[in-house]
Amino acid sequence: MEALTECPAVVESTATPEPNDSIVNWPVKRSIFGLLVSPTTYDEAVESIMTAAERRTPAVVSCHAVHALMTFSSDQELCSLANSFEMITPDGQPVRWALNLLHGTRLKGRVYGPELTLRLCQAAELREVPIYLYGGSPSVVEQLVQNLSSKFPGLTIAGYESPPYRELSDQEVGEVCDRINQSGAGLVFIGLGCPKQDIFAHRIREQVNAVQVCVGAAFDFHAGAKSIAPSWMQKTGLEWLYRLIKEPRRLWKRYFVTNSLYLWKLSLSLLNVPNVIRQRAKRSA
Repeated sequence: MEALTECPAVVESTATPEPNDSIVNWPVKRSIFGLLVSPTTYDEAVESIMTAAERRTPAVVSCHAVHALMTFSSDQELCSLANSFEMITPDGQPVRWALNLLHGTRLKGRVYGPELTLRLCQAAELREVPIYLYGGSPSVVEQLVQNLSSKFPGLTIAGYESPPYRELSDQEVGEVCDRINQSGAGLVFIGLGCPKQDIFAHRIREQVNAVQVCVGAAFDFHAGAKSIAPSWMQKTGLEWLYRLIKEPRRLWKRYFVTNSLYLWKLSLSLLNVPNVIRQRAKRSA
């Protein structure tokens, strides 16, 4: 998609405007650079997702770190797309910091896609909700199935597939939706990378009777294809540095350029003191 101007002003809400709101209590949303992010916790996120998954209520959840935040907030079309999702979690520590600084949310931890994946699999095992895995290379997704089955013996993996590295035709998309629906899955984990996974999830959201959860690199991490940063680097917001060291040629531009733009936009937002005061007042009201 062509990059446009910054995401237009949005109205923050305590619930999404979807008709399923009467059934599922989705977390509140708060704006960061125009993108609506949910200042949620693992427990709250898992409960909302599983409630919808048990009822086969169509919904989309995505986990956004700084790269995704900047990608979506800088493009009006992508931003509008993501703002229609039921929940966007603060996947990265800097996103959590922004929620705390701009909105006074007092979040003590992020909701990290790979960790959320494991917690949802555990809940799906206990609540007998089948899952579907969509994404990754053939070897990665097959290894992921083995690893999840070993970790959660009672988990039903109703299906999995590695899509081709190209945009699917409408017929192919319809066939994917049919396979997911026929599998009986209530949860669909999508690991296609940002923003491809979000665009795909939005494309099929009305055709799939399940909650789609876009989890990015979780497939690679839990399949053992890539290593996860040490916990101390995750807690201090240095996971980007760990990944940069591992894949410098692929990630140097993403992190140096994107992180610099993020710090610049956050600084500008914080300088708008009256607006920050109003946003913080909303939380305490």
